[in-house]
Amino acid sequence: MPLMMSEEGFENDESDYHTLPRARISQRKRGLEWFICGGWKFLCTSCSDWLINICRRKKELKARTVWLGCPEKCEEKYPKNAIKNQKYNVFTFIPGVLYEQFKFFLNLYFLVVSCSQFVPALKIGYLYTYWAPLGFVLTVTVVREAVDEYRRYKRDKEMNSQLYSKLTVRGKVQVKSSDIQVGDLIIVEKNQRIPSDMVFLRTSEKTGFFSFGSLTITGSCFIRTDQLDGETDWKLKVAVSCTQRLPALGDLFSINAYVYAQKPQLDIHSFEGTFTREDSDPAVHESLSIENTLWASTVVASGTVIGVVIYTGKETRSVMNTSNPKNKVGLLDLELNQLTKALFLALVALSIVMVTLQGFVGPWYRNLFRFLLLFSYIIPISLRVNLDMGKAAYGWMIMKDDNIPGTVVRTSTIPEELGRLVYLLTDKTGTLTQNEMIFKRLHLGTVSYGTDTMDEIQSHIINSYSQVHSQNSGSNVSSTPSRKPQSSAPKVRKSVSSRIHEAVKAIALCHNVTPVYESRAGVSGETEYAEVDQDFSDENRAYQASSPDEVALVQWTESVGLTLVNRDLTSMQLKTPGGHILTYYILQIFPFTSESKRMGIIVRDESSGDITFYMKGADVAMSTIVQYNDWLEEECGNMAREGLRTLVVAKKSLTEEQYQDFESRYNQAKLSIHDRNLKVAAVVESLEREMELLCLTGVEDQLQADVRPTLEMLRNAGIKIWMLTGDKLETATCIAKSSHLVSRTQDIHIFRPVTTRGEAHLELNAFRRKHDCALVISGDSLEVCLKYYEHEFVELACQCPAVVCCRCSPTQKAHIVKLLQHHTGKRTCAIGDGGNDVSMIQAADCGIGIEGKEGKQASLAADFSITQFKHIGRLLMVHGRNSYKRSAALGQFVMHRGLIISTMQAVFSSVFYFASVPLYQGFLMVGYATIYTMFPVFSLVLDQDVKPEMALLYPELYKDLTKGRSLSFKTFLIWVLISIYQGGILMYGALLLFESEFVHVVAISFTALILTELLMVALTIRTWHWLMVVAEFLSLGCYVASLAFLNEYFGIGRVSFGAFLDVAFITTVTFLWKVSAITVVSCLPLYILKYLKRKFSPPSYSKLTS
Repeated sequence: MPLMMSEEGFENDESDYHTLPRARISQRKRGLEWFICGGWKFLCTSCSDWLINICRRKKELKARTVWLGCPEKCEEKYPKNAIKNQKYNVFTFIPGVLYEQFKFFLNLYFLVVSCSQFVPALKIGYLYTYWAPLGFVLTVTVVREAVDEYRRYKRDKEMNSQLYSKLTVRGKVQVKSSDIQVGDLIIVEKNQRIPSDMVFLRTSEKTGFFSFGSLTITGSCFIRTDQLDGETDWKLKVAVSCTQRLPALGDLFSINAYVYAQKPQLDIHSFEGTFTREDSDPAVHESLSIENTLWASTVVASGTVIGVVIYTGKETRSVMNTSNPKNKVGLLDLELNQLTKALFLALVALSIVMVTLQGFVGPWYRNLFRFLLLFSYIIPISLRVNLDMGKAAYGWMIMKDDNIPGTVVRTSTIPEELGRLVYLLTDKTGTLTQNEMIFKRLHLGTVSYGTDTMDEIQSHIINSYSQVHSQNSGSNVSSTPSRKPQSSAPKVRKSVSSRIHEAVKAIALCHNVTPVYESRAGVSGETEYAEVDQDFSDENRAYQASSPDEVALVQWTESVGLTLVNRDLTSMQLKTPGGHILTYYILQIFPFTSESKRMGIIVRDESSGDITFYMKGADVAMSTIVQYNDWLEEECGNMAREGLRTLVVAKKSLTEEQYQDFESRYNQAKLSIHDRNLKVAAVVESLEREMELLCLTGVEDQLQADVRPTLEMLRNAGIKIWMLTGDKLETATCIAKSSHLVSRTQDIHIFRPVTTRGEAHLELNAFRRKHDCALVISGDSLEVCLKYYEHEFVELACQCPAVVCCRCSPTQKAHIVKLLQHHTGKRTCAIGDGGNDVSMIQAADCGIGIEGKEGKQASLAADFSITQFKHIGRLLMVHGRNSYKRSAALGQFVMHRGLIISTMQAVFSSVFYFASVPLYQGFLMVGYATIYTMFPVFSLVLDQDVKPEMALLYPELYKDLTKGRSLSFKTFLIWVLISIYQGGILMYGALLLFESEFVHVVAISFTALILTELLMVALTIRTWHWLMVVAEFLSLGCYVASLAFLNEYFGIGRVSFGAFLDVAFITTVTFLWKVSAITVVSCLPLYILKYLKRKFSPPSYSKLTS
């Protein structure tokens, strides 16, 4: 649909706009397929599905009631708590592996060919002629699968045999992980893996208790979740208060209590359940959420925990989230598959031609099948094995490269994809930037403080608290600066000092940071959480948080005088510049979510009893919550243009009555089983009204080292870079400029916000008139454009040298990747460091993960893992380029090896009246496919056309790879012509030069064939390696040695190897000059052509090396 159109045309045939031409064509094709065979297919599929469902019904997942310590009370049978990652068992291993191999057409074809040799009428030569190569390929595969399967078995056995303490009425008993059942009470020690999904009942850690007056006692612990979600920060978990208050551990069996848990599900970040104790009066009901759970595969980081098992085995969160990753197939493999299909058609065509020229004499169909067998070497059975071994070698070279330390190859099947990339889609935070936040700006509305004026803030804080403590010396009335009650009138304007104090205190309290102190006793390197009575030391304190932004803010408050020294489940302590400790009780916490884009906390001041609700978040979320102001939006834009990440901080004072009313409604909502999250959010939103705006903060995330030259290199290599980020538009634009993602000479077109189809149409028309400019667009506008003008938008965006998409959700990132793949057909690469980048990384043809500050989730989900963004330059320019060019040469040479011997067979059959008689038999064919030519051919994986330094210095060389010139139908046709020429020369030369014995034809042609293949490897190689020389001479030596060895065992004249090679003849001068002459004629013209081409039309890389 053209963009230049009238407004009236919008509504005409609207369905056509939503369906692309390609999609409409595919719909017609699907309709035709259904008309022809769809009914039969539907009938068969329905019947088979019905039979499968009858034989194996999938168990429906349901919510459950779990009684404490009473597995026998479970109403249903739950899965065994055994980890099973094995693909096969003893009985299914061989059938399973064989099925995986023979589901490929080529392997199945060779199986049929080999089996045909059991039919006397079709037998050609010896059985091992066909079975030996197939057996070699299958043996390599079976051994590799067996080793992998045994490793999986050992890992599973080790995990399932781990011992845990199970709490019973008689005391503690040891139980294996695989024998744990739903309802068991399991004790997990510090640094021990949690074996199943549990609800946290008690903790024995001393620092896990905190007494709030004499009313409640609660317990908490920390767990590490890096093996579950990839995040490295420790998570705080809270014990059920009812069970934590019990005097002794054995009292768990004296109460009548149960846990109601929702049905097993995938989401690891949410849980809905209730804890009920029936034997108390009245019955105790306590809501359970994600903070009360201990998921399997996490590790206890502090203390000892006791939990009741609610999910086991395949119903645990970790197992349910373990899915088989997308089986990525490289473009080179697809291209080689196409060429292999062309070879199969050539095989069939050649066989038909031979039968036709034979005149269809006798049982022609039998002759046709015999010719199919004779020419079967046209299809290279060893191609897949050679390529797999080459891919393994490429992966080893990447991981051993000292210039990119820490790089891990997680998907070994697609290293060539690194050399074919056209689009690179990158995250911003933690990928282009360091994800190390530095506090840069504090804005109060009328005054702004930067890095050069932070000492003024510090002096204000010192003065504020020194005045308070001097006024309250000898009195414990208040430990915070005095202020007038909120009800006082008239309302006076607060002083700057008071506003600074309120802002800094809000930042110091509103977060999820926990201070960690190094243990002064015990094992070195261990950490413990500060106790209330500890002498807090600044030297050994570190901060644990889920986000670097949080740590940066708390570190800044420490630098200006207000230090977070302790935090537990119900309180936190701040140290003033004078060394006094201020205690605030934590009443409620509302964690940050990607949906709400804000977090909040309600605290009570210990001295004054004041209750305050603090909240901070993104400007888009907070602008509608805070009171009216005329500066927030403008200053957010100003900070974003400086490249700063902004947070809006606000507060609201609550009376005791207001808080009690809120707490009642909040607890009632948390007890809900259905729609709990919606009800809780509605209650919290009732507080988020008319909040007092305190300040606007700005933190800087500095660029990683060498990001600018790396992006410049990628751009020169012809790779188009798209930055997809969740940050705001101004910040993303600033980073794009500072990182040189957008060059200084390029204009930037900022796509204005659009919400309707008409607005999108007009904005796309305006954008179409721009030329050679970068595009910046928000996620909301992108959604509108893709809804109505998907094809047009992608077409225009692909013409831009760089694209920046801001405010992007994880699903949008993955959708953009799929759009580029669908509309352009080019290879895409996605790189990121966080959990929000996983979907994008898995959707791309090649996914690269960076081990980030927030965890390894992206790194573990990626095909390749690196430690810094700058390493991507060498990964693509050097390793990607070499992998693609080596595999292209290796694949085509393996095909050439089969084509040349098939050409010789065709010439031989043609000379002898198209007889379907084999030219070479027995060990000659087996040796040709293995030891005589395998080592030199495989040595091509060491070849390189330019040195790594030159590839990095001239990234323009990478552009040639994206055009696929190293492997195409043109290069394939050249190799076919070379094979036909050399095969013809070798066979006709041997027929012309042999004297009387036919065996001399075999000796001359086969020896010349081996020498020709070794010389062709030398002709293909561009940079020699000492292993290549060894491979050449090793293969030649094996051939010469095998003649004497086999002659000694079999002798001349027997029906064996000696029957096809006259060993006495091959030691004469006549044999040597004939073989040399034929070999020279077959190879010398190619060497001359190569020299002339290099002289008059040199490739781009040769210009750099000359």
